[in-house]
Amino acid sequence: MMEGLVADFTFNIALGRITELHNRVRANDPAGCALLVVALSAAGIESDAVLKDKDSLADVVAGTTDEVTVGNGYARKVLVAADLTAAVPNDANDWVDVDIPDQTWPQVLAASGPWAKLLVCYRPSAAATDAQIVPLTGHDFPITPDGSDVVAQIAAAGFFRAQ
Repeated sequence: MMEGLVADFTFNIALGRITELHNRVRANDPAGCALLVVALSAAGIESDAVLKDKDSLADVVAGTTDEVTVGNGYARKVLVAADLTAAVPNDANDWVDVDIPDQTWPQVLAASGPWAKLLVCYRPSAAATDAQIVPLTGHDFPITPDGSDVVAQIAAAGFFRAQ
């Protein structure tokens, strides 16, 4: 299963910060920081208007929205410095595209349930709790796993464009 992945919304807490947080992960500053890719379940998913006001991953899953249950082929993706490429300003167009690699969850079982969204989040340290993880962007990703690989194909321009 493959889907194109471009930002549908930016969390209010992350406005103006995504490029800098991406660059911090690339520099491993602070040590252990990372970007996370987190899948949200389709069951009980709140609207984008409600989700974008949440300030932490713990806040995102505190309402009726839930993360896909870990197991059955799903686990959070952790992206560290070695996984990321530089976010280079495009001076001709006055923007910066921020990219992450395509993500694959091998052989995700139907028991994981339907997925609705993927979030890209900033984890400030390896020991950070969900209350310390900052949600950056939300991406529609409606799929129902069937035992095959789930692939989130990131748009050619990246997962986020700062203008």
